Amino acid sequence: MNATGQTPIALRRFALRSLATSVAIALLLVASPLPCSAQDASISEASPAAPASLWSRDGEDWPRMLGPHGDNRSNESGVQLEWPAGSEPKIVWTLPTGVGYANGVAAYGRFFQFDRFEDTERLTCVHAETGKVLWTAEAPVEYIDMYGYNNGPRCSPLVDGGQVFVHGVAGRLACYRVEDGKLLWQRDLTKDYHVVPNFFGVGSAPLVVGDLLWVMVGGSPKDVAIAPGLLDVAKPNGTAMVAFDRWTGEEKYRLGNDLASYSAPILATLNGKTWCLAFCRQGLIVFDPTNGQIADTFAWRSEVFESVNAASPIVRADEIWLTETYGPGSVKLELKDGKLKELWRDEKLQKNQAMRAHWATPILRDRYLFGCSGRNEPDANLRCVDWETGKVQWQVRNRDRTTLLAVQDHFFVYGEYGQLALMKANPDRAEVVIAWDYEQKRGEDGRPLLEAPTWSPPVLSHGYLYLRGAKRVVCLDVRQPAP
Repeated sequence: MNATGQTPIALRRFALRSLATSVAIALLLVASPLPCSAQDASISEASPAAPASLWSRDGEDWPRMLGPHGDNRSNESGVQLEWPAGSEPKIVWTLPTGVGYANGVAAYGRFFQFDRFEDTERLTCVHAETGKVLWTAEAPVEYIDMYGYNNGPRCSPLVDGGQVFVHGVAGRLACYRVEDGKLLWQRDLTKDYHVVPNFFGVGSAPLVVGDLLWVMVGGSPKDVAIAPGLLDVAKPNGTAMVAFDRWTGEEKYRLGNDLASYSAPILATLNGKTWCLAFCRQGLIVFDPTNGQIADTFAWRSEVFESVNAASPIVRADEIWLTETYGPGSVKLELKDGKLKELWRDEKLQKNQAMRAHWATPILRDRYLFGCSGRNEPDANLRCVDWETGKVQWQVRNRDRTTLLAVQDHFFVYGEYGQLALMKANPDRAEVVIAWDYEQKRGEDGRPLLEAPTWSPPVLSHGYLYLRGAKRVVCLDVRQPAP
């Protein structure tokens, strides 16, 4: 990957080419003009303060994609880890959704869900414990998925302080007030940065660092007209990552000569310094999130044109693990003195590769990675891999793609057909505590409680587990009962 200098990144659209196996967080965008940009949008005169919490019990918020720590791990205690045979979590509330693949987030006793309803994208804020709708905010959207996937948002909302940010499937970036849903500012990133639409639209969730909002943009030069999806023709214009003033939407920094991917950027401490790791279309960019200065880059992606990077980087000490499913699989890097050094990489033969994560980011526990490996249902399996050696400890050929959430020494494992399992984080064997099938259960409308595809990662906050299906969000109480 050729990433030099400082530049921004936008979102991309894809080509009219057949892609039978797509990233489960599939997205494609046909951008529509917005009524206002960051310069003429309604901008709050004062920075909104964090709202009063509505939670009635203690716990940890889950305010963004990948959770509070950027690794799909929860520090909550008191989650029920032993379940008698035949028992199941209490269903607290359900909420009908529009179309989309984004999971919600929970903060300040509020749950935020971002979906599409007809020709609008709607951010819905509900009471996290009751499901009561507190407010909604809408904006028009034009987007048709040419691969037949649904036309809704793919990015989770992001809550920080008194602001909630959304990144729509067609490239609309908007900021609302948490308290009442008032629009503070918005931008059309596809238009502003001339983003050639990626295969599945926009799908990389933003990240707040201090007063900056970092967004994977991946724009191209404005003087060249390129059809959606022709990413082999599109040239980057130095906007792989763009930092905006979180209060106004004004651009502050841009960096990286690359196009966008579907991987959410993360913050990580390596060599005692905080870095941002952005796994873009061509590979990894490591940069200082306070000033946009690039430390180093590393090329890692499949040679297959119709392929994407979607899982986020995983970090252990000063080492970084990248994984994708279309070609090279995984690679382990070390960051030393600001430079990346390759330590290990997968074999070329895919059946011998250690980890081929599609869209679900594997989870690190001690020296072991747990996650789903494989591109599609026939070759997907749940497995455990030794970080040090790349050896596969065990694998379960369940033939469906799963996402994981870690809590204490267990995982909630959510399959793409509505099945939920609680497993021990055991590197020696796959150890299931209990499993529930929510596709077989019925809601009040007679439809499956959680309909496929259930690709959105689970969310855990204050003892509540939030699961998104094709038609609704379900809130489960998984807190250990009081003695």
